[in-house]
Amino acid sequence: MNSKKNKNTGMTYFRVKEKTELIDFLLQKMGGMSRTSVKNLLSHRQIFVNDKVTTQYNFQLSENDKVSVMSARGNIELTHPKLRILFEDSYIIVVEKRNGLLTVSTGKSGEMTAFSILKNYVKKQSVRNQIFIVHRLDRETSGVLVFAKSREIQLTLQENWHTIVLQRKYFAVVHGVMANQEDILISYLKEHPKSLKVHSSKTNDGGQKAVTHYKLIKTNGKFSLLEINLETGRKNQIRVHLNDIEHPIVGDKKYGLQINPVSRLALHAAVLEFIHPATNLPVRFSSPMPKEFLQLLRQN
Repeated sequence: MNSKKNKNTGMTYFRVKEKTELIDFLLQKMGGMSRTSVKNLLSHRQIFVNDKVTTQYNFQLSENDKVSVMSARGNIELTHPKLRILFEDSYIIVVEKRNGLLTVSTGKSGEMTAFSILKNYVKKQSVRNQIFIVHRLDRETSGVLVFAKSREIQLTLQENWHTIVLQRKYFAVVHGVMANQEDILISYLKEHPKSLKVHSSKTNDGGQKAVTHYKLIKTNGKFSLLEINLETGRKNQIRVHLNDIEHPIVGDKKYGLQINPVSRLALHAAVLEFIHPATNLPVRFSSPMPKEFLQLLRQN
């Protein structure tokens, strides 16, 4: 099944090679999008079969049918080695950020950030367009990140973040073998005003309560691959909590060990599921585990 982009119309075309349902075809082609998100494209009349609008998710496709997806981005494309758009509509942009890219500037002039890249991107569509921060990933953390296209949507997401976010799943590779197959880590986190390092306390010392769930996926006796789900989303929460239990994340020089066998922090934001601020429907976006993580597990 081949595809091509028409830069004048903002349409992506796919040619069908075998019989299948439209929803299954789109899920295969629209990488990173959930079933609900694909259905939203259908309900918003952005899907065409043989040049006719189709909203029926179980429409039966035949060999040689042409499926077209109308992009909300118009004829402007984002091509950047550190940032890839997973989804965009009139309200939000969901991206996959590579490790090494800041979410927002630290204040130094000329810093390249996910925010600055997307700001330039939306300005190319219209000088009136803006982009707004919703949440952040650390520079060395890769994965799914969402931005708002208006101040109203930004505030809706931020002020209701703890209720509208349905899942935040990460993958991490840590040093050592876990004592427990799964556990819940709870502490109070507070950032030091000078060092900017986040400190953890088991008792409430005025910090923010942080809750991290982890489950062991695989270990080779030297490193362990964990699936992590956040109940809260504090700054450096996962990194601090795993260091608390003496299993720092591989490559975490700030909270862990100086050795770095993969030249990056082995932490990846794999899934972000939340209630869309405009449609009030759940949307789910995912990013595959970096191959470096599995390479670590193959080491003896």
